[in-house]
Amino acid sequence: MALSSSVSLCMLLFSFFFFTCFSAKLLNHKNDSFSFPLTSLPLSTTKPLSSNSKNNHPQLRTLYSSSSSSSYNIKSSFKYSMALVVTLPIGTPPQLQQMVLDTGSQLSWIQCHNKTPKRPPPAASFDPSLSSSFYVIPCTHPLCKPRVPDFTLPTTCDQNRLCHYSYFYADGTYAEGNLVREKLAFSPSQTTPPLILGCATQSSDARGILGMNLGRLSFPSQAKITKFSYCVPTRQTRPGYLPTGSFYLGNNPNSARFRYVSMLTFPQSQRMPNLDPLAYTVPMQGISIGGKKLNIPPSVFRPNAGGSGQTMIDSGSEFTFLVDEAYDRVREEVIRVVGPRIKKGYVYGGVADMCFDGNAMEIGRLLGDMVFEFEKGVEIVIRKERVLADVGGGVHCVGIGRSERLGAPSNIIGNFHQQNVWVEFDLANHRVGFGEADCSRSTK
Repeated sequence: MALSSSVSLCMLLFSFFFFTCFSAKLLNHKNDSFSFPLTSLPLSTTKPLSSNSKNNHPQLRTLYSSSSSSSYNIKSSFKYSMALVVTLPIGTPPQLQQMVLDTGSQLSWIQCHNKTPKRPPPAASFDPSLSSSFYVIPCTHPLCKPRVPDFTLPTTCDQNRLCHYSYFYADGTYAEGNLVREKLAFSPSQTTPPLILGCATQSSDARGILGMNLGRLSFPSQAKITKFSYCVPTRQTRPGYLPTGSFYLGNNPNSARFRYVSMLTFPQSQRMPNLDPLAYTVPMQGISIGGKKLNIPPSVFRPNAGGSGQTMIDSGSEFTFLVDEAYDRVREEVIRVVGPRIKKGYVYGGVADMCFDGNAMEIGRLLGDMVFEFEKGVEIVIRKERVLADVGGGVHCVGIGRSERLGAPSNIIGNFHQQNVWVEFDLANHRVGFGEADCSRSTK
């Protein structure tokens, strides 16, 4: 999820769990490729679709109109502000649900309500009574009493003997409800098997989560998808305008020009208290600002004996977070170049203190490009015009926070620093690919 101007949401972005240990079992590679609409626009009421209405909704029309080919490459779009929100058809017949695309968490969950809720349901929530494929998991199911260490979700038995879960994020935000099984419909003839989802009846967010990490209950693992990618466009501050990007499940026609780094993986037996073994961990080597390589040892970006220092790609976090040793070196360089212009005593969200009142473009020109460096010469280049994030009130901050103030001493590359970059997660080959692009105009 995304770091917003609300301090209370700061740690919601940091949406993965430490204290889990499991090496994900990768699934057989599939050649099918899907692309789905995403949006971060305000939610609007979506009526459940009847069995003969699927072709009357423009988003579903995009999905179904391309399904005649045996090789899927369905192209659609998403709108980007602070989070990537995919709209997926769930249930039988399908109901469109908005879910934050989150590579930093495992369990997917949707907003649920019945026909007679105790209080008005969130907009576009899912009505289980209208789906013939909906199944609530009972307390007797093994998942309700997990004995494997990769899925530590607290579960209890509710008054109806159904499996109840409570999913808490680091800042106290939460979702709770029942664990269920439900299908996703890519086309009339192509649906997923029944997937384990959370069916939230109480939550502090109006949207659900599409969990995309390496866990056995993540969406890619359950749906047997071993490659996915997205292209985050540059932000715009023009009122009423949100740029458009792309999201693929399966093969990406742009991947020939991607450069790849191998993911770091950790055996199930390697238990470290600050390590998330289900995250997409990459071998970061250093950071440069304005062409100057900062004096940060590569070991700072690797997990130490306790797991601290892990570097991961997280679409669900808006800002990037660094451990203190890396953050301090970045801040020293920012102070050296533009120190007199910094907003003294100002800390955004309790984690970011490289902020300015002045002209953001001018400060960006003084700082120059920022580069995240990986093995084999692979880079993510943050152009100088995108180094600062608009946090409201005329204030702009370098889009980096201190992760240790979140209580999680790791390095997280958030979606703010994934703008104009294709990011591909090739699970079958244990690698992550990057390709610079104009994601606002993208692409095939």
